[in-house]
Amino acid sequence: MNDHTFAICAYKESPYLEECIKSLKNQTIKSNILIATSTPNDYIKGIADKYAIPYYINEGEGGITQDWNFAYSCANTKYITIAHQDDIYEKEYLKIALAAIQNAKHPLIFFSDYFEVRDGKKVTANKLLKVKRIMLLPMRIKSLQSVRWVRRRILSMGSPICCPSVTFITENLPEVVFENHYRACEDWEAWEKLSKKKGEFLYSTKMLMGHRIHEESETTAAIGDNKRSKEEYEMFCKFWPKSIAGVIFKFYSKGQNSNQL
Repeated sequence: MNDHTFAICAYKESPYLEECIKSLKNQTIKSNILIATSTPNDYIKGIADKYAIPYYINEGEGGITQDWNFAYSCANTKYITIAHQDDIYEKEYLKIALAAIQNAKHPLIFFSDYFEVRDGKKVTANKLLKVKRIMLLPMRIKSLQSVRWVRRRILSMGSPICCPSVTFITENLPEVVFENHYRACEDWEAWEKLSKKKGEFLYSTKMLMGHRIHEESETTAAIGDNKRSKEEYEMFCKFWPKSIAGVIFKFYSKGQNSNQL
């Protein structure tokens, strides 16, 4: 419990926040839990008080990356998982994550496969999930998890890593993980930056958390105003010449439909 923290990013009045907290409380290994928000209100504070969870208010600049970095900074443990308020975690998530971390030489992040939650139902397979699992096939081989070239080749074709499934090993990472200029690809940009570092990207093929897809999610909003398309093209340009990046982007952008209801 002294080594890990679930840092929940709460925003406005999500009806799914309490379900997220319950899934963290039900972990087979107990952990620290905190709530961080840049939109303080009685609803969030009431739930924090109900479950006796420390409650932190970001009084600086708000925004998705600012909120993630603030939540990250509120946790003073070796391992941190930034939990999104709408998502849920399987009870074995932390047990499996810690076991993988403790058996690694120089881990940077741990992440797992995941399922989607749509209209309250668990969706374990669709086109997007299948493509991401295919992209991550090389990461099933433990010896390849520390090979920078392999990580970068995977990320050069898109971002198959589900952000809320990630546990950060803080002692091996920079103080600031997320850069502040993307709205939809901020996590992909972080993985690209971390992929250059020496160490391991630990991957579990078990579906250890559920990512909720709904109309008010940040992913859906970013797709709706076309910001995601611009950012994705810029990300491909970090790996490829612009002419090739444009071709890959055309195919990749079709997958955006899977994040819409």
